[in-house]
Amino acid sequence: MAQTPLISVITPLYNAADTIAETIHSVQAQTYPHWELIIVDDASSDTSAEIVLANTSEEPRIRFLQSEENKGSGYCRNLATQHVKGDFIAFLDADDLWHPEKLERQLKFMQQYDCSVSYTNYLHIDAAGDTVGKRVVARPSLSYCQQHSNNYIGNLTGMYNAAALGKIAAPLLRKRQDWALWLEAIQRSGKPALGLQEDLAYYRVGSNSLSANKWKLIKYNYLFYKQHLGYGTLKSMYYLLRFFWEYFTVRPRFIETL
Repeated sequence: MAQTPLISVITPLYNAADTIAETIHSVQAQTYPHWELIIVDDASSDTSAEIVLANTSEEPRIRFLQSEENKGSGYCRNLATQHVKGDFIAFLDADDLWHPEKLERQLKFMQQYDCSVSYTNYLHIDAAGDTVGKRVVARPSLSYCQQHSNNYIGNLTGMYNAAALGKIAAPLLRKRQDWALWLEAIQRSGKPALGLQEDLAYYRVGSNSLSANKWKLIKYNYLFYKQHLGYGTLKSMYYLLRFFWEYFTVRPRFIETL
């Protein structure tokens, strides 16, 4: 691997005209310069594509792909994964933001601890980009078993060593495909993922986000066990109950009110 590894950043895009320019700028502002950004437009019906082109025409590190039909964020991430050239792969959705030193600090952390999968703290922000008083703290370490019980990796914070693990395709679930991807990454690495406990990402909370619709967790998490992992009905129900036990008793320990 090169002394200055290339980090590939993947951004699925769908009708994010209000936020995509700011998201692009947060990547361009990174203190670590050796990155590429692959944006995949999922057949947006607003002006998202025009905004991307206007903000990337003179930026050779950014590539823009477009889908002719809407296929979901999982499809877009997988398409981008096929095209990336980086040693490491990270994800940033079209309405989220990064701290300027996110990539630099996280890469140094992974190199220092010989870590193949890592993630960081992140803060919740509103539509205007202001913090809304919530920090999600990265667990210091995360085993396969722990990630199997609950998704502890904020997708906008995660990064994996593709040179060591290979490229990882997410299952084409409409939701929770990021949970599956990080579970696969931990399994391939053969050791726990490590959490960098610094606030390096900003998650924009919307009224339609999964975190804002807790009841949707029942359906999507059941399908994660049933469809993705291929468990039978009873086994899927068992792990769904374990998920909610963990969600309400363990996970709150890693959520702070500011």
